[in-house]
Amino acid sequence: QVQLVESGGGLVQAGGSLRLSCAASGRTFSSYAMGWFRQAPGKEREFVGAITSSGDRTYYADSAQGRFTISRDNAKNTVYLQMNSLKPEDTAVYYCAANGLGDLLTRQATLYDYWGQGTQVTVSS
Repeated sequence: QVQLVESGGGLVQAGGSLRLSCAASGRTFSSYAMGWFRQAPGKEREFVGAITSSGDRTYYADSAQGRFTISRDNAKNTVYLQMNSLKPEDTAVYYCAANGLGDLLTRQATLYDYWGQGTQVTVSS
């Protein structure tokens, strides 16, 4: 069992930056690949990016590529989402998720076993 808790969301102006954190409980965090997803009001949840269990590879959605960076610190059981050059269309609830496949980088939400409760990010124009 893995419990995930996101933090770091808030209100930021367009062009600004935020860093989201996702803290995980459990001693097996380092065996899980981690993903970030987001859901805007009235829209389906969408993939943002993912990182392997070791942190050696990442994979991003086109909307995040070049602006967002995912990293992790397995010693702290935490994964991060650094978001730069934020746009109003980035406004959403952001979720972290864990999949037990370790080296699988996937955008398929159904392959993730555990989810956090989400943190709100609002980007004003």
